Amino acid sequence: PGELEECRERLAELKRILEKMGDVNMSALSEYEEHKERYDFLRTQHDDLESSIEDLRQAIEKINRTTRVRFRDAFQKINSNFKEMFTRLFGGGEAELVLTNESDLLSTGVDIVARPPGKRLQNISLLSSGEKALTSLALLFGVFLSKPSPFCLLDEVDAPLDEPNIARFTSVLKELAGQTQFIIITHNRSTMVAAELLYGITMEEEGVSKMLSLRLEEEGAPTAV
Repeated sequence: PGELEECRERLAELKRILEKMGDVNMSALSEYEEHKERYDFLRTQHDDLESSIEDLRQAIEKINRTTRVRFRDAFQKINSNFKEMFTRLFGGGEAELVLTNESDLLSTGVDIVARPPGKRLQNISLLSSGEKALTSLALLFGVFLSKPSPFCLLDEVDAPLDEPNIARFTSVLKELAGQTQFIIITHNRSTMVAAELLYGITMEEEGVSKMLSLRLEEEGAPTAV
């Protein structure tokens, strides 16, 4: 009798549990399979995305490492060439490229400090217009010595220069002309004399422009082309 009573109590308890559970969802298994399929799909997409992010991060780190090395090498070569060109174009003095943040080469800036002959070392912003032009040319030529360009267009860069500086400027141009073709827009006679070929515009009749070209030979008279 005692065991029977326990069984009855247990049965009553199970009935109460079943009543609390409510009606049986006959489609629960199919819903589970549907949600599981969706979960597996999203999980796969998530894993693929995480893998792509990691691959991209590694690629960026590799690019950054390579960029730092190449930037450092290029900077050192250009800086060395710039120092040499500055001294040649100014006939003395000294100049240098300075990194603003050597600890982070990917975001660093570059300052130019220069000391023309007879002056103290200072930032390029404090130089005269002629000194700025000559310093800029020294940097341009320093870049070309490091990595030559097929051609270069210079527009009135000699305008603020005096005759001694133009003489040194054209001397360097002639040396670099073997690897770079320079096209110069100028009104300076000394620069024109150093050119191999001149193009100009004249107006023999009012309102009628005419282009002239002249090839300058090293020996003998100029030749019209």
